[in-house]
Amino acid sequence: MELINDEYYMRLALQLASSASGQTGINPAVGCVIVKDGRIVGMGAHLKRGEAHAEVHALNMAGAEAEGATAYVTLEPCSHHGRTPPCSDRLIRERVKRVVVAATDPNPLVAGSGLERLRAHGLEVTQGVLEGEANLLNEAFNKFIVTRRPFVTVKTASTLDGKIAAKTGDSKWITNDASRSFVHTLRHRHLAILTGIGTVLADDPALTTRLSVPGLNPMRVVVDSALRIPPDAQLVRDGAAPTVVLTTDRAPEARRRELEARGVTVIDCGPGPAVDLYAAMAKLGELEIGSLLVEGGGKLNGALLAARLVDKLVLFLAPKIIGGGALAPGSMDFAGFERMGEAIRLERMSVQSFGEDLCITGYPQYAGGKEAQ
Repeated sequence: MELINDEYYMRLALQLASSASGQTGINPAVGCVIVKDGRIVGMGAHLKRGEAHAEVHALNMAGAEAEGATAYVTLEPCSHHGRTPPCSDRLIRERVKRVVVAATDPNPLVAGSGLERLRAHGLEVTQGVLEGEANLLNEAFNKFIVTRRPFVTVKTASTLDGKIAAKTGDSKWITNDASRSFVHTLRHRHLAILTGIGTVLADDPALTTRLSVPGLNPMRVVVDSALRIPPDAQLVRDGAAPTVVLTTDRAPEARRRELEARGVTVIDCGPGPAVDLYAAMAKLGELEIGSLLVEGGGKLNGALLAARLVDKLVLFLAPKIIGGGALAPGSMDFAGFERMGEAIRLERMSVQSFGEDLCITGYPQYAGGKEAQ
């Protein structure tokens, strides 16, 4: 019975955490529920980087009821001083009796020390309740905090025959309104959107989040080896969110100065002729971009896959067949493999429907069973 109750309250805590997904910066999304005598006395979520953590919000709500209560937390309480005081100390001070934790914190500054601190002060600790769901919620944080590289999600929208545009270049619209609305939710939940210069020149996208309830606009990042991005492109002139252009040492200095004068950050990623994607990921990590949503064309998607830099794929499929052969661009354009046994496999797949559209989500496994670099 205790396990059933633990899962029930932990699921509530996960729902609280998920509600704030995308607005905590590089910090994880965390939820906390405090229960005493079968009654919820406090709830909270981490809402913004640098502000109170979930445990603090929940303890403030619980007040004196926290003494002798059980706290359900989706991620191990921190034990170090960062922008906020350690949550483990607050739980101890409020005389919480038991702490149930979903996932341990991969942050080297925590990494089990929060749980050890709680146990050392006599609190009962249970860990691993709905751990898989908690880790899925914070998959980007879990990678970034260890590698200092962004978690890369490639999103595509294609016809059933794998085309992202007709042979004329027309691509509006492949998927339906419901699918496109969900893409804006994905934008809200990522710290940056990556696209290629080909997409910018063809579509002049804004790459902003447009939801019925206003969402957060992520940083816009463009892979542009020769700085061909026009000064009047929406990404340059609209000011809706910061824009970063990843280029090479060969980029024209005059265009670089012009873009920087307009507020665009230009970052060199290798000598050229193409942008070094490994260097690009390192540079974005230095900017504390922990989650990256790729909305590019087939060449950028293919280059990232070939470099084994993709952590997750979100593939929207519309019930359409458009043909066009080589004249109609596909969603993944790279040299490919000689044998079917070398193909990139998707694992941990899930399927959602948005009206008549399907959305397949999976995690690529590269040759040798390896995940993304």
